Amino acid sequence: MKRTFKSRSVLLAALVILGSCTLQPAAAQDWFKTGTGLGVSKARVAVPDTAARSTDAQPLAKTFHDVLWSDLDYSGILDLVSPSFYPVQVPSQPSELKAQDWAAAPANSYMVAYGNLTVEGTNLAFAGFLSDVHNPAAPLALQKIYRGAATDADARRLAHQFADDIIGVLSGGQTGVAQTKIGYVSSRSGNKEIWVMDYDGASQQQITHLRSISLTPRWSPDATRIAFTCYEPFRTVTSAQICIYSTVSNRLIAFPRFRGTNSSPAWSPDGSEIAFMSSQNGDPEIYVADSGGAHLRRVTFAAGVSTSPTWNPKTGKQMVFVSDRAGTPVLYLANSDGSNVEKLDLPDMGYVIDPAWSPNGQLIAFSWRRPSGNYDIYVMDIVTRQLVELTKDQGRNERPSWAPDGRHLVFESTRTGTRQIWSMLADGSQPHELTFEGQNESPNWSSK
Repeated sequence: MKRTFKSRSVLLAALVILGSCTLQPAAAQDWFKTGTGLGVSKARVAVPDTAARSTDAQPLAKTFHDVLWSDLDYSGILDLVSPSFYPVQVPSQPSELKAQDWAAAPANSYMVAYGNLTVEGTNLAFAGFLSDVHNPAAPLALQKIYRGAATDADARRLAHQFADDIIGVLSGGQTGVAQTKIGYVSSRSGNKEIWVMDYDGASQQQITHLRSISLTPRWSPDATRIAFTCYEPFRTVTSAQICIYSTVSNRLIAFPRFRGTNSSPAWSPDGSEIAFMSSQNGDPEIYVADSGGAHLRRVTFAAGVSTSPTWNPKTGKQMVFVSDRAGTPVLYLANSDGSNVEKLDLPDMGYVIDPAWSPNGQLIAFSWRRPSGNYDIYVMDIVTRQLVELTKDQGRNERPSWAPDGRHLVFESTRTGTRQIWSMLADGSQPHELTFEGQNESPNWSSK
């Protein structure tokens, strides 16, 4: 499948303060940049071509460099130096690096990421280095050998590893997301099944083969299981149920069936519990069970529908969910035991769906269809209730999910005419289309 990244410049929508539709100056959005981890000064990094130690290593060296460049460019915290500004001599190891040439104009680099690729039989090795060219006497910021098979897939894998290590060094320990996965629903095989792909859209593969309807995949915190909505028979009636797929054993694992409709699973931060919507006792309400389905308890009690729970990933003590108990679907905040329910008021009417809590516990992303617009992705600061709009009237934009670094979001969109999976930086910039075949929806970003 041919993949292309479509980039555009997206300006942040003006900050909206609850209770007022007055537009605020751009400086007022500092809270948002800080909350997403995108509010730091960007390190200026040069990434010269990866040196191939032999002719047969050259194709893999190109694959490696292309993937590494894309990973770093999409990190949101680096400013990559244009290759047109590079010195003539490109280093393959520290002894070949002329730091002053890379630090001086026109490159004006802060760091240089470089290395060499070796193929020996069926084995692949990359020696990677990260040097501070403003302090050439300082120890290398990163020096590591990465090993794999001499295949295009492993060249990609090693590049992801090197990129994540570089991001970890330059972000104070917060690793990158290049090795993470995205689970989603695709109908390209004829039925809605659960699929998994790399964070950048590569290596797309179907993992369930239920030949019915699968929806709302959610990764467990340790990324070894995916809980999702499936349609299974229970007491001779086929209805929505909770299924769990193990990515370790590549099979479904047991979870009990309940009466009525059961959907929208969400893992607690420690992976010990699952919250989900169930109509087993009448109105659809939020229930919580342990990860094996035992010790079931009901946590919401209101007329209407309560669904789409999401836990506070920092504390596990709170949930945000969607309910239409007051009329139209809006967001509610409650303790994870269902106490202290509070409506999260918005400055306008409309339907609110698909809440997702950011990894730092500070922000809630959701899809909101205002009376005058389409479904678009918004982010709210859970404490101050400040808002920012990330997408603007380009098809329907729904089902946001945070990357574990808090600097990226994945979502579904119809902006190209069909429903596809997109990702973007958490400020709405650098949107990337990840799927192109069939109809694809309901993405969820793995934690590792």
